[in-house]
Amino acid sequence: MQILLPRSDGRLVPLAMKASPIAPAGPAPAFNRSVYAAAHVVIDPLATTHPWDGPPAIDWEATLAFREHLYRLGFKVAEAMDTAQRGMGLDWPSARELIQRSARHARAVGGQLACGAGTDQLAAQPGVTLAQVEGAYREQMDVVQAEGCPVVLMASRALVQAARGPQDYLQLYDRLLDAADQPVVLHWLGEMFDPALRGYWGSTDLAQALDTVAALIAAKAPKVEGIKVSLLDAQWERALRRRLPAGVKMYTGDDFHYAELMAGDGTAAGEGGHSHGLLGIFDPIAPVAAVALAELAQGRSGRFRELLDPTVALSREIFCAPTRHYKAGIVFLAWLNGHQKHFSMAGAMQSARGAVHFAKVFELADACGALADPQRASARMKSYLSVACGVEA
Repeated sequence: MQILLPRSDGRLVPLAMKASPIAPAGPAPAFNRSVYAAAHVVIDPLATTHPWDGPPAIDWEATLAFREHLYRLGFKVAEAMDTAQRGMGLDWPSARELIQRSARHARAVGGQLACGAGTDQLAAQPGVTLAQVEGAYREQMDVVQAEGCPVVLMASRALVQAARGPQDYLQLYDRLLDAADQPVVLHWLGEMFDPALRGYWGSTDLAQALDTVAALIAAKAPKVEGIKVSLLDAQWERALRRRLPAGVKMYTGDDFHYAELMAGDGTAAGEGGHSHGLLGIFDPIAPVAAVALAELAQGRSGRFRELLDPTVALSREIFCAPTRHYKAGIVFLAWLNGHQKHFSMAGAMQSARGAVHFAKVFELADACGALADPQRASARMKSYLSVACGVEA
């Protein structure tokens, strides 16, 4: 099977597709890591009349069906997170409905769900107060907890504006953790994902920021199930992982180094030697990752790396700078893989990446076995190239 793909120099280059999808052969495998896939939302493009200026019309049937796909593969779902376009197409009223619908669906099908609680209903502007930030957090936590779901405490743009130093973060998070009815997952999202989060934890010095969050977790360990670190730099995740109290999990959010971080380095016993996973890249590579994680659970770490390492090149392309636009690649693959009928996104964010990027995503997805039906994916890739850039591939 062959397809012509565009390159940045304007050439069309033929690709002889590998066309060898990887997926579990039977029921959901057992994992020895706690693994969440941060899931995207599917919009209804026919009902979306003002994609830049109005709230998205969500295709609930397709959105929930995708979550069921993840559950069947053995994953837990991290709902209403950055991957679902929080603050970049998905407003708080839409996110609230997503949480409520997804929680009901998870209960019905036996899925495990955690939901993001942030402050995106509050404008992140100078003059915002810590009291307002706390109120916004508590409003969203109440919605999640009313559904019986664990909370993922998302990083807050408004808190960056309101806080005057590390102590403000420590005091606010202390109160939020006290208000949680079950242990939460903290989320440290780096500025490469959202430039408005520069200086989170009260410092632009990552070593100082790490000291602050480590002190918070040490003081509140019974209230913390884990922390997701999304800095795209493995050294910081390893450094914090070694400092976590017993029973607190490190969830890698590093879409550049997740394979090695989840495999572990053998430098510490128990949780200190490896990471668990809460990743946006697990949305498009879930079948491949499920096979790899099953191998890891059987003690075959070499085979785990053989299967998962090739997905890292795909992930690095999807999450290339400007990283915040990674969602376009994730939704593109959802369309190629038949999980939705179109390539449209909330806020029309499918336009955030270009045809050469999507061609590379296609090539790398084929190489690592992430195209579930290569023939369908090839046909859809050709239709995209024809419409988007006049290429008859």
